[in-house]
Amino acid sequence: MIRLTDPYCGAMSKWSAADIAKQSGRTFVVTGANSGLGAVTATELARSGAHVVVACRDTAKGKQAAAAMPGDVEVRQLDLADLTSVREFAAGLGEIAVLVNNAGVMATPKRQTKDGFELQIGTNHLGHFALTGLLLDRITDRVVTMSSAAHRTGRIDLQDLNWEHRRYQRWPAYGQSKLANLLFTYELQRRLTAAGSTRKAFAAHPGYAATNLQSHTDSIQDRLMNVTNRIIAQSARMGALPALYAATVPELAGGSFIGPDGLFEQRGHPKIVKSSKASYDETTAAALWTLSQTLTGVTIDIA
Repeated sequence: MIRLTDPYCGAMSKWSAADIAKQSGRTFVVTGANSGLGAVTATELARSGAHVVVACRDTAKGKQAAAAMPGDVEVRQLDLADLTSVREFAAGLGEIAVLVNNAGVMATPKRQTKDGFELQIGTNHLGHFALTGLLLDRITDRVVTMSSAAHRTGRIDLQDLNWEHRRYQRWPAYGQSKLANLLFTYELQRRLTAAGSTRKAFAAHPGYAATNLQSHTDSIQDRLMNVTNRIIAQSARMGALPALYAATVPELAGGSFIGPDGLFEQRGHPKIVKSSKASYDETTAAALWTLSQTLTGVTIDIA
């Protein structure tokens, strides 16, 4: 099991974007950075002096978002639901310090990616798995992958990862994809450690943050979540803090999972949190890694 430690001995509960150290001379790639948590993450990294690549499917929206960001920002097209797009994006990049796998979809109707994967596992996990693998030899510091508290409801079905033989259920499919994010993160850290690499892998979750992620279920749930967003959710600015912490704090132990410090981890400032027992299953993690390589055609060799 990966050891969870707090480098600030509890003091990080009130950490904020103002505490980000200067990131001058470092390049960050943030997926899904044209709106929501990704836009906040990109903005704060750029404010800290980093060169930020805003990776998004819709470059027009990306350019609009980037225009409001301070500092050194560029927009590049990336569709995680299309492995050809992932490969083209990765081929156009040089050395980067940090990859933030932020983009995602939630509780969508049953749909497929261009490569025939169920949309949620295809976008949230397989697209990011391929992207990480294609970029890993150019990443000098760390990989941060966004999960969710919904990973606790997830179950990995290695025989039917893409919901081809089961009755599709949007929320269990989302939970599976978010559990996959954690299994991937922990397995990546184990392999980095085994290879003697100084690079690190982290996961984060935003708690319940108000973003446009809750408006694409194409169901009455969009209206319900719009109401709860206004009443219960914390802001996207607060929701982005766990990912920003994971992306920038140098002393953080590899394999840490960062979430909010409030009640039920729904809101608050970042802290190290524990994930579900299933997320630490090394046998499932290794099998998912192998299956992900087979499905994406991306083999991750760690030197």
